[in-house]
Amino acid sequence: MKCLCGYLALIFLIFFLTSCNGNRSEATTTTDETNTNPPPPLLSYNIVNVYPHDTASFTEGLFLHNNALYESTGLEGQSKLRKINIETGKPEKEIKLDSIQFGEGISIIDDRIYQLTYTKHTVFVYDAKTFKKLKEMTWPFEGWGMTTNGKQLMISTGGSNLYFVNPDNFKIIKQVNVIDNYGPVGNINELEYVNGVIYSNLYETNYILKIDPETGKVTGKLDLTGILDKSNIPYNPAKYDANSGNVLNGIAFDSAKNSLYVTGKHWPALFEIKLN
Repeated sequence: MKCLCGYLALIFLIFFLTSCNGNRSEATTTTDETNTNPPPPLLSYNIVNVYPHDTASFTEGLFLHNNALYESTGLEGQSKLRKINIETGKPEKEIKLDSIQFGEGISIIDDRIYQLTYTKHTVFVYDAKTFKKLKEMTWPFEGWGMTTNGKQLMISTGGSNLYFVNPDNFKIIKQVNVIDNYGPVGNINELEYVNGVIYSNLYETNYILKIDPETGKVTGKLDLTGILDKSNIPYNPAKYDANSGNVLNGIAFDSAKNSLYVTGKHWPALFEIKLN
């Protein structure tokens, strides 16, 4: 009788654990399916122009200034700061970073260009006209994307936080957490400040997010899946699959045209687009 009771107890325990696991899985699925928070609205766009882009450029940062495109490229031994002719895609001026440095996001305030590095915690400051290095500063986190509202720099570090930084000393003034209807959004990458909002590449996706810089809330989502196919520039799709690393990255704003310029790492094309 003692053996039978033990056997029955074991059967009950297995049934109980199985039931609990099943309920946990079901609860998780139900939570996802019953999320009643409205998702960010999808944004639409039109392609205005397509320009050539240097496929040697592993694009990390992008901005437009005085009708010229400025680009920061990454990878150790290949990182550069470049001033680009939009029409030709050719550099009008460039400097190469030391071989140990991995260039990241860039921005400009008062004719000074600021360039992040990926893991070395170094920020380079250049004269925008001559590219002469004026000074170096320290950033405690990884460097990813950077933009400016004209007074402060705004920096992403690969997580969900955006840091607002004093450009004179790189002290953090405040930070906001980027969130959508599911909560914090990681992999926030290249940034561009446009008319009071921030546009950000979502790393390793075809999405650009529209973010409220005060609250961190994602207020719109732009899907650029398949945009390379619309360029009419020959390219090998195998070089741009999900595992290649040659992903969408780079956003610059033209205030005179109210256009965005977008490209990607090693992409053959730079797109001028307008949001609808």
